[in-house]
Amino acid sequence: MSNLKIYNTLARDKQAFSPIEPGKVRLYVCGMTVYDYCHLGHARVMVVFDMVQRWLRASGFDVTYVRNITDIDDKIIQRAIENRESIGQLTQRFIIAMDEDAAALGVQKPDHEPRATAYVPQMLAMIGQLEKNGLAYQGSDGDVNYSVRDFPGYGKLSGKSLDDLRAGERVDVNAGKRDPLDFVLWKAAKESEPGEVKWDSPWGKGRPGWHIECSAMSGELLGDHFDIHGGGQDLQFPHHENEIAQSEGAHRHTFVNYWMHNGFVRVDNEKMSKSLGNFFTIRDVLKKYDPEVVRFFILRAHYRSPLNYSDAHLDDARQALTRLYTALKEVPVDDLAAVTAVDQGEAHAQRFAEAMNDDFNTPVAIAVLFDLANEINKSKSVALARQLKALAGVIGLLQRPADSFLKGGVGSEAAGLSAADIEAKIAARIAAKKAKNFAEADGIRAELAAAGVILEDKPGGLTEWRRG
Repeated sequence: MSNLKIYNTLARDKQAFSPIEPGKVRLYVCGMTVYDYCHLGHARVMVVFDMVQRWLRASGFDVTYVRNITDIDDKIIQRAIENRESIGQLTQRFIIAMDEDAAALGVQKPDHEPRATAYVPQMLAMIGQLEKNGLAYQGSDGDVNYSVRDFPGYGKLSGKSLDDLRAGERVDVNAGKRDPLDFVLWKAAKESEPGEVKWDSPWGKGRPGWHIECSAMSGELLGDHFDIHGGGQDLQFPHHENEIAQSEGAHRHTFVNYWMHNGFVRVDNEKMSKSLGNFFTIRDVLKKYDPEVVRFFILRAHYRSPLNYSDAHLDDARQALTRLYTALKEVPVDDLAAVTAVDQGEAHAQRFAEAMNDDFNTPVAIAVLFDLANEINKSKSVALARQLKALAGVIGLLQRPADSFLKGGVGSEAAGLSAADIEAKIAARIAAKKAKNFAEADGIRAELAAAGVILEDKPGGLTEWRRG
C-alpha cells in the first residue's frame, strides 16, 4: 500500500513501515496538560502529527488517531486553587482555548481525544496487573510505585542504563520507595492538601501518576499492541520509557512498534523555556502572524530537526507562502474551486510522495510545491495549479482563495460580526464569569471561536480579541 519509511526512535534507524493489521494504522500521541494556553512546542506536536495522520490517510490507510488530554496533575490542581475555581472549570476553559488554537493552525480533530479523568478504572486495573506481576508495590507513604529494576528492558527507548540513571537519584528522594529510580503509579491522598482530587482504589484514596494515564488510555482505545506512538522529544525520557515499562510489564509483550519524536522548538538558537523569558504562546504568535504562516513555518522544517523560532524566520515563511499563493492567483478562482484529488501519475506528485514516504520529509515535499509554482508562473497552466493546490492540501496548506491570503483578509466566518457585536458578547461573558456561570462564559467563548474570533484574558479582568 505504501513505501513509507519511519525513523523509529526505539531502533535508532529508519525502518520500512508495516502495520500490525494490513491497511490499518493505530496512532497515539501524547497531548496537552490543560492548565494554561498552548505554546509553540504544543503547536509543533499538533501540526507535526496532524501532518503524519493526513499523509497516512492520503496513502490509503484506515487510521485511528488518538491524542489524549491530561486533565489532572499537580499543576492543574495548584492553578485551580490559585484561581478559586474547580478543576473541571479550569480544564474545560483551556480545552476550549486549545481547540481554538488547533483549529486556527489547520489541525484536524483526532478520532479520539480521551481525558485522563475518564479512564481511572483502566489505570487501576493496569496497576493491579503490575502488582500481580511483581512490578508494583505500595510504599510506606501509601503511594504505589513501579519497581524499575525488576523490568529487564528499562532504558531501551532512551538508551539510558540503570547505572547512568543513578546520577539522578538524589533528585527524587522518597522514603516510601524501595529504590530512588522507582516511579509513582498511584499517589496516595494527603490530608494536608484539601484541594486534591481523589478516587477510591484498592490501595486507598488517591489519584493516578502521569505515566500510567497514557498506558491505560492508549491500551483501552488502540489495544495492548499498536503501530505508532508519538510526542515531543522531551517525552522520550522518562514518560515514554515509563509507558513501555508499564504496558509491557503488565501485558508481557511488545507495546508499540514505531516510536516517533519531534524536535525541540528553539528561540534564537536557545531552547524555549519560561526561565529564559523566551516563551511564546500560540496566541502571542498569532497576534503577529497568519495561522497558515505558522503552520507552513513548522512544516518547512523536518519534524525531527530543532525548530528555531524568530520573527525573521516567520517573516521569511510568510514571504515563501506568499510566493505559492501568488502562483495560484494567476489562475481564475473558478478553475480551482472544485479541486479535490491529486493526479498521482504526474511527475511532481510522484516526487512529493517520495519525499513524504521518506520519514515525512516535508522540506523536500514543500520544495516540490515551489517547483510547481515556478512552472505555473511560466505557463499559467490550470492543470498544474490544480495539482499544486491538491498536493499542498494533503499537508493542510493553500486551501484558501489566494486573494484572501494575499490581502491579509480573514475568512467569511468572522465577517458577520461587527466589532460592537463582539464587544457585547465579551461583556456578556465577563458578566457570566462574575456570576460564576462558567458554562455560559465558556459557551460564549466557543461561539466567538466558531465565528473566527479569538479571545485572550488578561490580568485585571480585561479581555482582548482578534479575528483568527
